[in-house]
Amino acid sequence: MSPRIVLLHATPVAMMPIQKAFRRLWPEAEIVNLLDDGLTIDRKKSADLSPDLSERFVALGKYGASMQAQGLMITCSAFGPAIDVLENELTIPVLRPNEAMFRAALEKGTRIGMLATFAPSVVTMEQEFETFREQASSKATLETIIVPDAIDALRRGDVEIHNRLVAEYAPRLKHCDVIMLAHFSTSEALKAVEAAVSIPVLAAPDAAVQRMRLLLRA
Repeated sequence: MSPRIVLLHATPVAMMPIQKAFRRLWPEAEIVNLLDDGLTIDRKKSADLSPDLSERFVALGKYGASMQAQGLMITCSAFGPAIDVLENELTIPVLRPNEAMFRAALEKGTRIGMLATFAPSVVTMEQEFETFREQASSKATLETIIVPDAIDALRRGDVEIHNRLVAEYAPRLKHCDVIMLAHFSTSEALKAVEAAVSIPVLAAPDAAVQRMRLLLRA
């Protein structure tokens, strides 16, 4: 029987990259998509994650878990505290969007760069990175660059402009040991960024699929 993985999306632009990753790496998994793009719209309006917005996110995650899911994968990186609640209250594996990518980056060096396109998510992501860094007893440092206008282009359906903008900023992190593409949606620019720098570049979707598969096997 194929495992059912529920994907919790807060923006449509995260959906295609993770679906592509599942088709490549774990095609036998049964994927169910839950989307509330109002979450990202409202998250963008506030510097902090409000209690009401957190409750909405948690409610959506619990609904997803109730759908006979063997695992819940979050594809949006701007809801860290709400994911904490889901991890504590659900009995199935709950995978943060960047957990696997952070772990992989920490294995590649101590100077780690990150290209982000959605500014409200950065504080939470940097906090999560610090948690994994401490767990790994690493002395790594994280340098984040926010690429303006890229995610707006992607939302308009202009993948080419999104990829070009992200790749243009990549050389600013060429002194790092590795570059992470912060969001599932940013993974669309993977090939363009790899062409712009000579260091390893990590994307979240592939790492997340492999991590979830490992968690369910365990």
